[in-house]
Amino acid sequence: QVQLAESGGGLVQAGGSLRLSCAASGSIFSNYDTGWYRQAPGKQRELVARISGGITIYADSVKGRFTISRDNAKNTVDLQMNSLKPEDTGVYYCNVRQYGFDRGWGQGTQVTVSS
Repeated sequence: QVQLAESGGGLVQAGGSLRLSCAASGSIFSNYDTGWYRQAPGKQRELVARISGGITIYADSVKGRFTISRDNAKNTVDLQMNSLKPEDTGVYYCNVRQYGFDRGWGQGTQVTVSS
């Protein structure tokens, strides 16, 4: 398993911005697909954004507002979140996958957007 640690969550007003960062240790980061998921209270965990084989995908709800980026040299994957909405509130998790299988999850970081 890949060890992942998220940081950067917090409380922000609607319309504001946050940047989440995920650092991986113990593995060659470039070997994995990397992504961010979130889970709102009472809801299932959902994909927010992913970089897979050089292709970047986003959930429809965040397109144009969120940007995922990766630095293989630093073993980090970031999520820049702009124009935040209250419905973006949730716990955000970093994830890595390889050959279609999960290889690690972070512990999660709370993002709260107030209206």
